[in-house]
Amino acid sequence: MTPTARTRITRAFTDAGVTGRLHATDIDTGATLTLDADLDTPTASVHKLCVIAALYRHAAHGHLDLRQPVDIPAEGRSPGATGLATMRDTARLSLRDLATLAVALSDNTAADLLIDAIGLDTVNRTMTDLGLHRTIAVHTMRELYATLHDDAHGTPAALTDPTVVTRLRALDPTRTNRSTAREIATLLAAIWRDEVCTGTHAQELRDVLGLQAWSHRLAAGFPFDDVRVSGKTGSLPTLRHEAGVVEYPDGGRYAVAVFTRSAATTVTLPAADRAIGTAARIAVDALRASGQEGARE
Repeated sequence: MTPTARTRITRAFTDAGVTGRLHATDIDTGATLTLDADLDTPTASVHKLCVIAALYRHAAHGHLDLRQPVDIPAEGRSPGATGLATMRDTARLSLRDLATLAVALSDNTAADLLIDAIGLDTVNRTMTDLGLHRTIAVHTMRELYATLHDDAHGTPAALTDPTVVTRLRALDPTRTNRSTAREIATLLAAIWRDEVCTGTHAQELRDVLGLQAWSHRLAAGFPFDDVRVSGKTGSLPTLRHEAGVVEYPDGGRYAVAVFTRSAATTVTLPAADRAIGTAARIAVDALRASGQEGARE
């Protein structure tokens, strides 16, 4: 990373009251920009990227049909503020439509139903097969939220208590789903290079990853009609993450993972959300400038 870009990214994190880890890569040239990209970090809902990638790879190998229907009882759904957790009636959806919900709305129930279908072992084995040895799923989303419930003694308001936050297992990368900024960006680059799966499976996987409804983090750094941002957020007390791919109309493609942790336990912290987009934009701009200079040479 050039000193100027590193300084600007660090300043963006500092100004927002967060510490940050970032890895950005030009998908086609392999050029990278990094900041503390190899530190293990709790992934929160960013780990749904790993679940979806494993699902599509499993299907591409003929182990399941993505059109397979799944019955979803009204009771016993994984906790969450969006998607199936908020719905009242029995439903039936295909595996690929569950994948859409898991990305578009970060639906915890949908993600867990996919994990039920393929198993955490398959998710982890897929990451290992792709060379991502530090990307590990320890538990489902329902199990992750159970640790939050237990560590807060069943009191949601306690999750803003700094004393409680320090002991949350969900924030300890040795005891929860984890990865590094480098490995998550590497996974995204592999998806866009058809290294996870090929053909129609690969295209549908990328299409699904382009459906996220939230635009207040990574996408906020690229407010252009002709720039496509596909991504997945992740949030837990003090943690705000996003990883995604930024595609320019000139063909430039960049995988970026930004992980942040705030000192404040405030649930709503817009400055931290914006810092993700700001840092990603600085990194991608630096990669694009470097590539253009190389092309001129």
